Amino acid sequence: MNAYDGATAAVIGGSIGGLTTALLLRDLGFTVDVFERTPTALDGRGSGIVLQPDTLRWFTERSEQHPESLSTSTDFVQYLDPDNRIVHRERRTWSYTSWGTFYRALLGDFGQEHYHLGEYACGFDQDDRSVTVRFVSGREVTADLVVFADGITSIGRERLDPTAALSYSGYIGWRGTVPEKDLSEGTRELLKDSITYTVVPHSQITLYPIPGEGGTGPQDRLMNYVWYRNVPKGPELSEMLIDKRGFPGTVSVHPSQVQDRFVEEMRQAAGRILSPATAEVVASTATPYIQVVSDARSSRMAEGRVALIGDAACAARPHAAAGTAKAAADAWALTAALEEAQGDISAALRKWEPIQLELSARLLERVVAMGERSQFSNTWTAGDPSLRFGLYGPGR
Repeated sequence: MNAYDGATAAVIGGSIGGLTTALLLRDLGFTVDVFERTPTALDGRGSGIVLQPDTLRWFTERSEQHPESLSTSTDFVQYLDPDNRIVHRERRTWSYTSWGTFYRALLGDFGQEHYHLGEYACGFDQDDRSVTVRFVSGREVTADLVVFADGITSIGRERLDPTAALSYSGYIGWRGTVPEKDLSEGTRELLKDSITYTVVPHSQITLYPIPGEGGTGPQDRLMNYVWYRNVPKGPELSEMLIDKRGFPGTVSVHPSQVQDRFVEEMRQAAGRILSPATAEVVASTATPYIQVVSDARSSRMAEGRVALIGDAACAARPHAAAGTAKAAADAWALTAALEEAQGDISAALRKWEPIQLELSARLLERVVAMGERSQFSNTWTAGDPSLRFGLYGPGR
């Protein structure tokens, strides 16, 4: 008999990390319920994801869905100068997906029966035998194991380490997507089959193609970008993060909700300082949005029968393209520890925690240094191998 047959697990957060965790726990024998705070299906705002091995592992090892049906790929990394000249180009293959495409694939494997929308967890209590989670709806759920995968504003992290507050980096990311077919022929030709950077003083933009809603073919693909721009903490940032409804944001301002004057300034700045190809992509974005680039790392990832994974445990800047990979790595390591522990959940979490804490610390140290080079010291240099993507290290 499986050690976890009859055991229950509650996963708080129904995004990519939460769904990966839920699928793996279910494979171990747990009955798993996922609780997502948003009242409607998640959409991811069209964001792109660089696919690293840990992110893809569910689909390469356990799913009947094929990774190729979920992704696009490029064979080169290139840097453009402000005059559209290629100043560095090397062969290096990366694959990408869109947040929505990947989320829907994971949810398709997990199913809807145990996936609960509109349930905002607000607290929990535990003893030696179980954990009881409280929700703002008044619902209470008791489980043998609770995993908080509730992202950068995790209430689980606040409980396990109240000192682990968000720390603003000093810059934001403008993000958006444009249908490739809507770009000029010259821009499509220059950007095709590449992940492309333009680095200018105190700023950089990164672009790569991702699947569109209709699929991964050339007629459906989107050009995805993130453009990092410095905004000092204080009134300027606070004003920028007030959306069109008058609501202040802390981690993002959604598409169609960024004040028009900030979008217009961003487009004009792109034309002045970015390469013409990258500026065309930015200017063509119908509904760009803002991501506040912040860091947070909990000194604890486990307490009794409660665990934190992904951004709930360590929210790290995107420069290593490792956010979803870290969440998946946490989930795979957790289930391996549980399998080895043969039913002793607390023992499994105690063994799992220090290794994942060390991985978080190394990742955060590296991306903070990368951000410093890009945004402040102007030492981000084209082709530097230490600046490559990777969860475990540059290019790894």
